[in-house]
Amino acid sequence: MGKHVRWLIFILALTVFCIWVALPETTGLQTGFNEDGEPQYLFKVQQSLGLDLVGGLRVLLEAELPPDAFTIEDLRETANSVSRRVNALGLTEATVQIQGNNRILVELPGLHDPQQAIEAIQQTALLEFVDFTGLRGYDLEGQHILTTEQLKLLEQRGLDIESASEEAMLNPLTGQPFETVVTGAGLQAASAVFSPTRPNGQPEWHIQFSLKDEVAQEFADFTERATGEPMAIVLDGEVLSTPIINGRLEGTSIITFGQQSLPGESPLETARRLENQARTLALQLRSGALRIPLRVVSAENIGPTLGRENVEPSIRAGVLGVFVVLTFMFVYYRVPGIAADLALIVFILLNLAVFKLIPVTLTLPAITGFLISIGTAVDGNILIFERIKEELRAGNDLDQALQLGFERAWTSIRDSNFSTIIICAILFLFGQTPGAAIVSGFAITLALGLIINLFTAVLVTRTFLYVLVGVLRSSLEKRQWLLGV
Repeated sequence: MGKHVRWLIFILALTVFCIWVALPETTGLQTGFNEDGEPQYLFKVQQSLGLDLVGGLRVLLEAELPPDAFTIEDLRETANSVSRRVNALGLTEATVQIQGNNRILVELPGLHDPQQAIEAIQQTALLEFVDFTGLRGYDLEGQHILTTEQLKLLEQRGLDIESASEEAMLNPLTGQPFETVVTGAGLQAASAVFSPTRPNGQPEWHIQFSLKDEVAQEFADFTERATGEPMAIVLDGEVLSTPIINGRLEGTSIITFGQQSLPGESPLETARRLENQARTLALQLRSGALRIPLRVVSAENIGPTLGRENVEPSIRAGVLGVFVVLTFMFVYYRVPGIAADLALIVFILLNLAVFKLIPVTLTLPAITGFLISIGTAVDGNILIFERIKEELRAGNDLDQALQLGFERAWTSIRDSNFSTIIICAILFLFGQTPGAAIVSGFAITLALGLIINLFTAVLVTRTFLYVLVGVLRSSLEKRQWLLGV
């Protein structure tokens, strides 16, 4: 009995921890409040909700290159860059998945302004500092040029260099591609900064950046050699600006770009557009250039109203289903049913806590997988209790019936759960193919539920049942109908 009491204390402590993690909207250690009155946390966890629950934006991107022009590693690195960009937008619940051998699916829950997100995701953002020595007086801002870095990328991808040379401008002095001094890969930090005044008296947004140590020296040496000459700042082949180098730059500088208004644009609209442009460029530079250029295949905006309409019936159905199961187990199995009900509550809380800690993004299919796992948890208890009833009918005493019931039911529970976990693994792999991502959430929550069930259906149920039997032994030995016999 003492061993079961110790297990009971552990299970109760685990249950309290799961309640602390699972039930609050935000779980963490709060350290205070910021200037806006918002709580600050040493660490925090929140439940990730999918597009079908909170609404948002779903974007399908496709490589603009033929499949033989890049490797799967290039696609993974591109997906990582896209992930860093959407995370920099403050979308901590965003998901980025590779689909097939040339597509990337991006889901942005809670985002309903697609334009900025698509621009931030799709643009390659290859930043270059290009040598424009001898080109002082040439007005090349806004022109598309061909650089040595772009030439290198074209060669790596096996693309037609001659056609690229026809579309982009070469150095008019040499007839060759412009020389790239440093690329954005050497950036250490980049941030959008607002300057209230410029030399012409107008405010502006610009990008302030610093270079990594191994690149900063090369950049400083170049600017020292080229003092008095122009240097082009180029983004994806387009010349943003051609500032004159006034002296040696030690790896920290700024990028400016056009501040003019568009036709029919109000001053406020201009200010907002320039701010978005600066912030988007800064996060693109911090996230790194995309190895593979991408195009948008589809962009679907899912409204939050649809999300609420989806989640409310799901919650009601889940609560009703759990209540019916708890009632059935109590009515049919009596005292063992009480142990099963307590174990099922622990199972539900443990699942919710695991979903939040991993975190698992909850979608309607994921919730369906979780509800099915509740059914499998009940199945395990039914196998155990039916085996116990058989042992009691065979003439074994209560202790023997409990021991043999758990031992002989374990193999059936283990084998059935493992076989279903294998099916979940197959479903998860199938969910990585284009158009089938919805299956992954179902497979993940069902598999997690099955794994947790191996713990709760045996250890937790056993502990609760042995404790109840210890308390009610005399009544149970006289009235075996309390055991469902």
